[in-house]
Amino acid sequence: MSAPKLTERERLAAEYALRLLEGEELLQARGLMASDPAFAAEVAVWEEKLSHLQAAQPDLVPGPELWARIETEIAGRPVAGNDNVVSLQKRVRNWQFASMFSAAAAIALAFFAFPAILGTGEEPAQPDAPLMANIPIADTPLRLAVTYLPEREEILVSASGLTADGVHDHELWLVADDGAKTLGVVVPGAERRVAVDPALASLISDGSQMVLTREPLGGAPKGGEAGPVVAQGEFTQI
Repeated sequence: MSAPKLTERERLAAEYALRLLEGEELLQARGLMASDPAFAAEVAVWEEKLSHLQAAQPDLVPGPELWARIETEIAGRPVAGNDNVVSLQKRVRNWQFASMFSAAAAIALAFFAFPAILGTGEEPAQPDAPLMANIPIADTPLRLAVTYLPEREEILVSASGLTADGVHDHELWLVADDGAKTLGVVVPGAERRVAVDPALASLISDGSQMVLTREPLGGAPKGGEAGPVVAQGEFTQI
């Protein structure tokens, strides 16, 4: 059964629901989730479709022959050159996306993407897996989307739903045992990639707490106290 043709926006929503996005596309989708209710609704529709596929299938555990086939396939592919790796990743990604439109392939996809659903237990935590946080802003529908990429020691901050008031800035902080550490001033209406100092990066992990404070323009004064907390959240590994 062939997959129906989707618009770029529909594809982005579907792959976000399937947890297949990474890098710039992930940042774009998280920005839309925070600022575009229509896109968030599209993601919710895809998640609902996936839940129906999941409920319709019995719990299955792949046999050992599957892993043998995977190992054989990997061993038979050349590993030199980034082009081969990128090509393989694209093929795997396309297969994952198209497979959700057939019941048999949906079983395999659910195993790889949602192992806990099949009763096989949670996957071991991956040290380089991205960490995400979706931070609500006070009593507004706005969200600050924050993604940490451990392998790059970078934070992606999407504040596309925020607007500047010309009087205040907002500053993001990591809550550590020895006090809050600044992650930088948030730029309203922008999506930014920020390098994280290695010493600070070592403090970021699944469950790490963050707070957003309201500061004078330019951020909290050095040596002074941080402003009032207006939002908080925590990183979750995906």
